[in-house]
Amino acid sequence: MKLKGEERLLKKIEELRSSEVSEIINRRVEEFRKNGEKNEEEIFKELCFCILTANFRADRCIEIQERLGDAFIHLFQKDLEEELRKAGHRYPKKRAEFIVEARKHLKELKRLLEVDERDAREWLVRNVKGVGYKEASHFLRNVGKMNVAIIDKHIMSILSDFLGVERPRSLTRKKYLEFEETLRGIAERVNMSLGELDLYLWFMKTGKVLK
Repeated sequence: MKLKGEERLLKKIEELRSSEVSEIINRRVEEFRKNGEKNEEEIFKELCFCILTANFRADRCIEIQERLGDAFIHLFQKDLEEELRKAGHRYPKKRAEFIVEARKHLKELKRLLEVDERDAREWLVRNVKGVGYKEASHFLRNVGKMNVAIIDKHIMSILSDFLGVERPRSLTRKKYLEFEETLRGIAERVNMSLGELDLYLWFMKTGKVLK
């Protein structure tokens, strides 16, 4: 008997959880939790990474984050722009502008991790330029707040392939939260957080476990 889309998706997730991929994902989740215990500057660098990922490859952003390090905190905007350009980022000017602007919130980020993820996400979207629901969710997950969904083109592709979800032309707040609830239902069925589920789904689509 042919399985329905959601059942096929659940089956694939369970197969991955029974494989060596689960060990890699479990280590990554533990890294995220430890990130949230780091100092304000390290947490800010994680926010910078997520700002860089908008419309740009995550693996390249990891390389840039490692290369620039404290430059995210200390460089003047023009110098940061030049470093991002040399590192090969697609949007060096705008991302440098967003990162320098975000520095005014550096001291608030660690305290933000003490509130509910969804409230923290709303604050980030309202107050940090260059941060939408995807980037805010990504940041929160990467510092150990695991109960928000990171909805990007890979996740939308899976929702479309398995559940027949129509991809919207633009991902409004309303649509984002609707898709998040769909993912929350899947996460509950396989007894994992949204943050963990994202890693499994991302691996399904890319064959990689990044951050």
